[in-house]
Amino acid sequence: MPSPHSLPRKRRPVRVSLLAVLAAATATGALVLTGLDGEPAASAATTGHASSSSPSRADRWQATSVPVAKGDLTAIAALSDKQAWAVGYRLKSATALEAVALRWDGTSWAQESTLPENSFPQALAVRSGADIWTVGSASAHWDGTRWTAHQLDKDPGGRVVPDAVTTTSDGKAWTVGRAMNRSVKDGVPAIQSWDGKSWRRQALPDVGKGELSSVTAVAPDDIWAVGAAYATDATSPQTALLLHWNGASWKRVTAPGPQESHNWLGGVTAFAADDIWAVGGSTSGSTERPLAVHWNGTAWTAAKTPNVADGRLRAVGKTGTGELWAVGGKGAAPVALRWNGQANRWDTASAPDVVVRGFTTVPKSADLWAVGIAPQGDLIPVITRLKG
Repeated sequence: MPSPHSLPRKRRPVRVSLLAVLAAATATGALVLTGLDGEPAASAATTGHASSSSPSRADRWQATSVPVAKGDLTAIAALSDKQAWAVGYRLKSATALEAVALRWDGTSWAQESTLPENSFPQALAVRSGADIWTVGSASAHWDGTRWTAHQLDKDPGGRVVPDAVTTTSDGKAWTVGRAMNRSVKDGVPAIQSWDGKSWRRQALPDVGKGELSSVTAVAPDDIWAVGAAYATDATSPQTALLLHWNGASWKRVTAPGPQESHNWLGGVTAFAADDIWAVGGSTSGSTERPLAVHWNGTAWTAAKTPNVADGRLRAVGKTGTGELWAVGGKGAAPVALRWNGQANRWDTASAPDVVVRGFTTVPKSADLWAVGIAPQGDLIPVITRLKG
């Protein structure tokens, strides 16, 4: 968010000019891989020891045919190399759009369904082909036959704007974001859980103004949410925000990061109770660089990242072969990093040619998927894959 709110966010339509809405919505976005306990998108393999960028592998990023000519694709999740889903919306005219769900069958993408009106999906959690959640302007659940919209619980902080969703083995779903009245600057972090019948607001520690951008679940009693706590005044830095659920309450945990810089976290994924990565960015003056922190079961520590211009990271995931990737970028300048375990650092890797809106790994596979819009052109949806 430069200024002081540097956390990249999704902006959602609120009955205003449709073209203006889409332009804003596709400009930024927090990305999600939804966590070990409900995670369709990342293997629980041990931490990989990947080398630095490999041109031969990176050259295999290939765009696939998309059954949406104009619009935006905002999130993607995979169960296998033959089962993946993506959500977004198709622009039907200058004043009309429809939210859509696409499905990959191992060969091609096809539209599986349309979502409830005004749902504008921004995040996706897939437990099975008959158990899918999306959140955005509203929440909706797919039971294998139809989508059902579910109203979020009221929040004293204002209108709830969810940014991420995950599921847990006890059948619950969790969504995180912010509650706001007039503007983003008034927002406060918000978390709600689905108990099987309705969404329920969660009591959170007082962190002041801020927002949550991603959530991951190790187990029903071990959930992490990340985002940013806004600066309290013009001389104070914005700080990365880490919240942990222990089965009874949410507590704030101190996040590492450069001192006196504006720090934020945009994505988090758990691979085990003692192996969790969160990624985001850090801004000092006009310099922005990637931020990556790791939980070893005892403490969070910051990892070494390369100097990358506009290197804000928005999602992190591990392939079925153990390679750890993080993606993000700013506008038409995508960024991809890969973990070099031997050198204990993140190295740059060739990024997909897309304004990244969503990213996922594929269980039991070395493949990666990224979705968004083309860097050039007018709202051209893109789904691209890196074959392992």
